[in-house]
Amino acid sequence: MITAKPATAHTSTLRLAGSLAVAGLLSGLILVWAYLATAPRIEQNHREALAAAVTRVLPGTVRIEPTLTSTDDGQVVFAGRDAAGNLVGYAIPADGPGYMDRVSLLFGYDPARQRIIGMEVLDSRETPGLGDRIATDPHFRANFTELAVDPRIVPVKRGDKTAAHEVDCITGATISSEAVVAILNRGLQRWRAEIDATISTGGSP
Repeated sequence: MITAKPATAHTSTLRLAGSLAVAGLLSGLILVWAYLATAPRIEQNHREALAAAVTRVLPGTVRIEPTLTSTDDGQVVFAGRDAAGNLVGYAIPADGPGYMDRVSLLFGYDPARQRIIGMEVLDSRETPGLGDRIATDPHFRANFTELAVDPRIVPVKRGDKTAAHEVDCITGATISSEAVVAILNRGLQRWRAEIDATISTGGSP
């Protein structure tokens, strides 16, 4: 009578490794399939959300045109035009450090009047109920409908605003409010000269 030999520890280890390898391969294939299946829709949603944000920071815009692109990080400045084809302004992306993490903005700039005419928070992880009010507080957001950019945007304590280039900060969220102002100033410093050059050469009359 021949007795079967028990499986060795080495054989069991090989079987376990093989099972894990097959499971890992299947999981990887599922993840790749899921990414390929959802990527076009995610990209479409991103484009639609960005277009909606551009129209909010450039009131009256019905047509959006990519105008300037950064060779460093791929950020794009959009020109917005009204129904008659007239330039409403430029939607400028900008980001920088907030109180908790980085804050990403999109703001509308009217070069003819040297005014910021809209601002949207695209991404923020500021403190819930405090810093995150930079995206929702109506009084704070009202700062950015007719905000002068010269000589420089300046944050002030709420209620102390007396000049067109000043921003009333949010009480209890001063650091986040000041971060928004700093981001706007950096965004203008980065793009303003190129926008002016584009206009002077007839790129976007």
